[in-house]
Amino acid sequence: MSAGARVATVGAGRMGRGIALAFAWAGHRIAIVDLRARDRDAWAHLRDDAADEIRGSLRALAELGALPPALIEAVADRVAFVPAAAAPAALGAADIVFEGVTERLDAKREVFAALGRLCRPDAILASTTSSILVTELAAFVEEPARFLNAHWLNPAYLIPVVELSTHAGTSADALGRLRGTLESIGKLPVVCGPTPGYIVPRLQALVMNEAARMVEEGAATAEEIDKATRYGLGLRFAALGVVEFIDWGGADILHHASREMAASVDASRYAAPAIVDRLVGEGHLGVKTGRGFFDYAGRDLAAYRRDVLARTLGALRHAGLWQPAAEKTIG
Repeated sequence: MSAGARVATVGAGRMGRGIALAFAWAGHRIAIVDLRARDRDAWAHLRDDAADEIRGSLRALAELGALPPALIEAVADRVAFVPAAAAPAALGAADIVFEGVTERLDAKREVFAALGRLCRPDAILASTTSSILVTELAAFVEEPARFLNAHWLNPAYLIPVVELSTHAGTSADALGRLRGTLESIGKLPVVCGPTPGYIVPRLQALVMNEAARMVEEGAATAEEIDKATRYGLGLRFAALGVVEFIDWGGADILHHASREMAASVDASRYAAPAIVDRLVGEGHLGVKTGRGFFDYAGRDLAAYRRDVLARTLGALRHAGLWQPAAEKTIG
């Protein structure tokens, strides 16, 4: 993002505040714009509540050593709060606008109609919706080539991944500009098509529902499940991506585990997808065969294995669970 580029969020809720803080943290001025006409007291209450939350988050980060206390006000002051009466000027000057109003189609339709009137034709418009497909919202947008969904993970100012969901008409320029902007503030954008649940919510919903079922069934307590996920499942997936993990262990391992779980737990939940069966049938099992979801041809596998080991050790040390080898034999 160029030094002069301007960013705005529409909606002063939790997501709008988090996005504003993410940009302010990176040194950029950003406007939180309210499009709803409010009386003076209602606007002051909303503005003060949002400002207090942003400052509260900054104070918490300072207490954790992530921010010098002297910078709290400097960062907070980069966020401007814009009432409906001043919205035309703020939105007319914006290069990128994030929509973050309530998750209702009628509310989204109303906001994008307003953005069509108030924003420049070349301004990128991005919805932060967590549940509505980009293809549904694109119909509400003037110049839909400049539109896509940008799903931030809470807390937006802290979690690096932002999921960008495009529709068939999203221009390469709009995607590239938004991706570059996010990277410039330290985010890690990932791109997917118009798929329900994006990437992270779609995966985590399965894990969370299965954990709840295990508690319901009495298979394990909530405490034991959380210990297992934080220091087993979570630690491993902090070191390897999910698909990378399939290749690391072998698609055949997933194939056989899925078959057993489908038979003993629930076929509808655990049946392996066709792509796993196909890879096993073709003998493309992952690292051990040189090809799986990824192609390892020409790759230094010894160096790759060391890298994975280093990532895992890093996760262990971060969790405070690394134990060095004993110097003396016990017994």
